[in-house]
Amino acid sequence: MAKAEFTDAIALLKADHRKVEDLFEQFEKAKSANRKQDIAHQICTELKIHTMIEEEIFYPAFRGKIEDDTLDEAYVEHDGAKVLVNDIEAGSPEDDFYDAKVTVLSEEIKHHVKEEERQSDGMFAQCRKTDVDLVELRDRMMARKQELMAQAKASGLPVAKPRAVHLVAA
Repeated sequence: MAKAEFTDAIALLKADHRKVEDLFEQFEKAKSANRKQDIAHQICTELKIHTMIEEEIFYPAFRGKIEDDTLDEAYVEHDGAKVLVNDIEAGSPEDDFYDAKVTVLSEEIKHHVKEEERQSDGMFAQCRKTDVDLVELRDRMMARKQELMAQAKASGLPVAKPRAVHLVAA
């Protein structure tokens, strides 16, 4: 079941945020192409899993309980990140714009995290004011996260699928 280190669903998501922030810092400091690609893959895997547990479990639990605009923006922000995640995963550090894509992804994630974690009116602050059982939600999210981590190790995760943004071919 859930690890006791996460007091509730929001603590689990915040821990994910800190982990990805650390990985982005490691990427910035990395020198070799192999190291950059390994770290970028870790970032992409972490973000895929994080967005899946948020979109499958966390966000739906709060639809109708917090501001719809807050949830809608989060889905669209996820989709912007998914486009870059898929592009980064399909490329390599030798490709044009590779480092720039990781940098822009980092900036997008920082913005998204700031909006979720904003003290007074951020998503998490709104969620804490509802009657949703955040411990039960944590348990479901942890179970799903463990499934996805096992899948990532065994066979890899599928490409990230945007939900709100519809990509138009150029």
